Amino acid sequence: MDESVASASSVIEWGVASATLAGETESGDLHIVREVGGGVLIGVVDGLGHGEEAATAAKVAVATLGKFAHEPIPSLVQRCHEALVGTRGVVMSLAFVDPGRETITWVGLGNVEGLLVHANWAERSSRTSLVTRGGIVGSTRDLPVVRPWTVPLQPGDLLVFATDGLRTGFGDDVSPRESPQQLADLLLSRHGKGTDDALVLVARYLGRR
Repeated sequence: MDESVASASSVIEWGVASATLAGETESGDLHIVREVGGGVLIGVVDGLGHGEEAATAAKVAVATLGKFAHEPIPSLVQRCHEALVGTRGVVMSLAFVDPGRETITWVGLGNVEGLLVHANWAERSSRTSLVTRGGIVGSTRDLPVVRPWTVPLQPGDLLVFATDGLRTGFGDDVSPRESPQQLADLLLSRHGKGTDDALVLVARYLGRR
């Protein structure tokens, strides 16, 4: 089994689509989906640039997230920051889906976009965008203060994380009618730039089980 993946079928269904820049053998855009503490940790990391060095940084970040997945999100970001010193560094967005509280807690550092599309939005906006902070995880500079944002979840809500290998505006094609894998494939095919590594991850919250 991929070390970045663990069963999360009791909480979410999800899919991922990715593309490696032409001429490169490894992608610097990676993901993690890990069931932990009754919830699910979801993350997408983008190693700066592309090629082997970007892939190395992304692998270190994913391995660190997996090792310390039980810790709170601010601690995970700090762990990655320390582990990535001496590499190119990464940008990342992380989320923790908590079915007990029916919430998602998420944070973004850099330009991995996050979008939450609500299945039932009669009393609120149809979608919520992740407000990311500037900064490079693993840089020689101190990270900005990490303040995760918690949003209520309802069954059927869709989370989308996409690296900058996708064009902005991909959210216009997010439809709750598609399965997560179908939607991930669609977004990559329609919005992939082709000039960088690219990855899009889609997860649907299934509700309390």
